[in-house]
Amino acid sequence: MTTALTGRSYDDITVGEQLPELAIPLTRTLIVATALATRDFQDVHHDPELAQQRGSKDVFMNILTSNGLAGRFVTDWAGPFATVRRVKIRLGAPNYPGDTMTMTGEVVAKENGVVEVKIVGANSLGNHLAGTVTVSFPDAYPSSEGKDA
Repeated sequence: MTTALTGRSYDDITVGEQLPELAIPLTRTLIVATALATRDFQDVHHDPELAQQRGSKDVFMNILTSNGLAGRFVTDWAGPFATVRRVKIRLGAPNYPGDTMTMTGEVVAKENGVVEVKIVGANSLGNHLAGTVTVSFPDAYPSSEGKDA
């Protein structure tokens, strides 16, 4: 069975285009597992009691996870042939378990195969992250025609 990969065409993208919203449930498992997966063993990301002793109401998401989710949000929209060139975000309100972060985005620039997307990830406390993700697109999508699958 062959599965065709699909993605956005650079020519079909327009400045001002809105990306589809992405709601990410902020489970304790997501926050702890992604901190450990990124080798961030700071206790504020996995131990509620120690996080509270350090002034937080609970464990909270680490920046590496926030960066990864920012990139994922844009590449889910752009497709498998786009390449992330830069993720530039600033953090704001913490992502705590039990909340939801909703990602929104807008294409703000497009030139020479490169697209810049302004993104915001907001939760009930405000903006968790805001910034830009820059992706490049190949001139033509790879073709499987005439090749053995």
